[in-house]
This record gives sequence, C-alpha cells and structure tokens, in this order.
Amino acid sequence: MQPRLNAAFTALLAAALFGATTPLAKLLLGTLSPFMLAGLFYLGSGVGLGLTILARRIARPEQTQHETTRIQRNEIAWLAGAIAAGGVAGPALLMLGLASTPAATASLLLNLEGVFTAVIAWVIFRENVDVQVFLGMAAIVAGGVLLSWSGGTAGIPVGALLVAGACLCWAIDNNLTRKVSTNDAMVIACLKGLVAGPANLVIAHFAGAALPGATETAAAMATGFAGYGLSLVLFVIALRNLGTARTGAYFSVAPLFGVALSLALWPAMPPLAFWIAGALMAIGVWLHLRERHEHTHTHEPLAHTHRHRHDEHHRHEHDFEWDGTEPHTHPHRHSRITHTHAHYPDIHHRHSH
Repeated sequence: MQPRLNAAFTALLAAALFGATTPLAKLLLGTLSPFMLAGLFYLGSGVGLGLTILARRIARPEQTQHETTRIQRNEIAWLAGAIAAGGVAGPALLMLGLASTPAATASLLLNLEGVFTAVIAWVIFRENVDVQVFLGMAAIVAGGVLLSWSGGTAGIPVGALLVAGACLCWAIDNNLTRKVSTNDAMVIACLKGLVAGPANLVIAHFAGAALPGATETAAAMATGFAGYGLSLVLFVIALRNLGTARTGAYFSVAPLFGVALSLALWPAMPPLAFWIAGALMAIGVWLHLRERHEHTHTHEPLAHTHRHRHDEHHRHEHDFEWDGTEPHTHPHRHSRITHTHAHYPDIHHRHSH
C-alpha cells in the first residue's frame, strides 16, 4: 500500500506545482506575449533540469554509473509526438486562452486534461478504466460544460475553447509520454523543455514579440522550472507507477491549487455556476481517488530499465557489484509470474482484461 500512497502523493505534488502556474502566467501575460511566455516557461524547465542532472551526476557518480539516459530508438517517435503536442501546441493554446479567460475559470477548466487523458488511454491505448472512473470523468465533464457558460454568454467563449484545446494537447502528450515513462523522468522533462522552449520562442519572434527584460525573463523561467519542469518530472514518475488514466485523475486536482492562488491574487466572489462546477469536478476527482482494482493476473517476461526496489515484482540478480542501495536504476529482466493483488495499469501491469 505504501508505494501506491507515495505514487499518489507524487501525482498530487505535480498537480500543485502545475496548478499554481496558471494564475502566475496570468500575471506575466500583462507584459509578455503568449508564445514568448510559453517559450520562457519551457526554456526555464529545460535549462533548470539540465543543470540539476549535471549536479546530480557530479554529486553522486557512484550511484549513476549503471544508469542510462539514452532514449531508445523505437521510443523517439513517441517522445517527439509528446513534445509537439504538450510542449508546443498545449502551452500556446493555454496562453492564448488565458488572454480572455479569468484565471480561476481557466484553472477549473484544466480539469478536462484528466478526462481527455483517461478517454484516450481507454479508447486508443486500451488501458482499463472501470465504471467508477468513467462516472468520475462524467462529473468532471459536466463541471467543465457548466463552467463554459458561467459568463452568461450564448455560446462557449473562445477563451474556454482554447483552454480545452490545450487540455486535449496535454492529454495526447500524457499518453505518448507513457510509452517512454521507464526512462529517467528528469531527462524526459529536460528534453521536452529544451525542444519546446526554443520552438515557442521562434514562433514568438516571427509574431513580432521581443525578448523581455532580465527581470521578466528570470521570473518566467523560474516559474517554468517549477510549474512545467519539476511538475513534469513528478508526473512521469507517477505515470510509471499509476498508469495514464489514474495519474490524469490525480492530476485533475491541479486546478484547485490554481483557483486558491488566483482568488488570493484577485479577491472576488465567483458566480454560483463556478461553485457548482467546482463541486461536480471535486466529486469526479473523489470517485477517481477511491477506485480499487484487484484480480488474478499474469506478468509476461519483460526486460526494461527504470528506478526500482526489490519488491515482489523485482526478484532479479545483478551482473555488477551492488552495495544494497535502494531504489536504484539498471537494466533488468522480469520472469513470468501469476499472482493477485491490488494494482494500477503501471509499467508492470499493462495486461488485458
């Protein structure tokens, strides 16, 4: 039970960091163009994580000698697709949507990312999603639809559609990232930042935006390091242990942190529809959190590399001198095993039902 609680906490911490980014982005949009801000966010993420990886290797050379940071050739296409959807299209749509959408409303609309993530995982990648998770998604969708009409307009505001589009891009990103989640989470997030950052900055340049002053640049990059970089590292770790749909469900808590911070920055009494939408989304998240999945299942032989402890799924020997340090990372093989326990569709439980 403890590893699962740790994974859930990791996903919730990722959600908190990302959720707080939305109102901060709203503040920075007063001086920066949407594409410039998205570029600085991801550049700050990539540079910050790159320096962190370097510092980690210098500080712990003996613990990283068996680790590999190389993305396998058959995984490059998955990572490239994730970067294009989540690192370029997603943040650009969010920034454009924030320009005409209240920060608190945008924060709650971001709940749709978890729904889109689960739907894609279920329909396209055939990940198991039971009735309870489906009902939770329905509640979140209902809250998002209600929130779209909270301004009293006759149709769905363009800003809300843009934020929803960003959620769809990140949902695609999440499902593609699942394909490479056994790799070093920090390396995955760093690569995404180093590619997506310059890409958005080039778009901003051709759109006529100029690079801001040192203060604004530093603020945007620092925000991106925490809200996009560290958040993504934690998200990938949770993805590895919980599966795509479940991690997306936990990550749906992110807007709650964004709402709390936005209301602190811009004190106001939200309309009734806002609270009803928030309640529906909270019910949806609660249904996701209380879901339990247990049945007899078989693990087929598998070889991969990821950070692990020697638990019931890791009974292998080492081909190098091991000092007993756990968790650790190295290539290892799994033998065929059949057993019963509560589990999520993590990297060891991607079986059919």
